[in-house]
Amino acid sequence: MAFSITNKTTMQNSNEPNKIDIIEKTTKIVGDIDSKADFRIDGFVEGTIKTSGKVVIGEEGKVVGKITCSNSDVAGHIDGHIDVSGILSFKSSARVTGNILVGKLAVEAGASVDASISMKGSKKMKALTPDQKDAPTEKTA
Repeated sequence: MAFSITNKTTMQNSNEPNKIDIIEKTTKIVGDIDSKADFRIDGFVEGTIKTSGKVVIGEEGKVVGKITCSNSDVAGHIDGHIDVSGILSFKSSARVTGNILVGKLAVEAGASVDASISMKGSKKMKALTPDQKDAPTEKTA
């Protein structure tokens, strides 16, 4: 069964700052989630999660698909694409594979990250081949 969840409420801007949408550990969602709220995922999500809020993946949480959010703390499993405009934090229990595009990254010792990581706003760097490392460089004034 596939379905889509759309939450157009502005929980982030309400007078209740502790509001958070929780996908608890016995819940499995296959589909897309589009929201403005913060999320905590302790269950399983297969699909796309897009929110202007924060996404927290608990130790028992697993996401297969794409996550787009402002900030994220990951203690569980992710297999897919992660796009975080702010800070992405991998806890020691995190297991991540896929592609990551992030503003800032924090990784605790013990986290397993097998991903291509790109930092937003950084210049692309090119690795030098052994021949290029040994070649003399020209210096100009």
